[in-house]
Amino acid sequence: MKFSKQINGYQSDITKFVEELKQNNPKLEEQQLAGRALLWDKTPIDLDSQLRTKESRVDQQPYVYQNNH
Repeated sequence: MKFSKQINGYQSDITKFVEELKQNNPKLEEQQLAGRALLWDKTPIDLDSQLRTKESRVDQQPYVYQNNH
């Protein structure tokens, strides 16, 4: 993917830096996509299982160390 648009042969310092960074580390974009997949790309939530989990939840006692059953 190349987003830079050259006007009269001009490249900004940022564009030069990013292109040099990509040349020095060819796997950079692949690593970025792997990081995104790890942190952000999640499978869709199954609403039925979410509802079952919510309904089966047991409320915690206000003072968890007190065991008066």
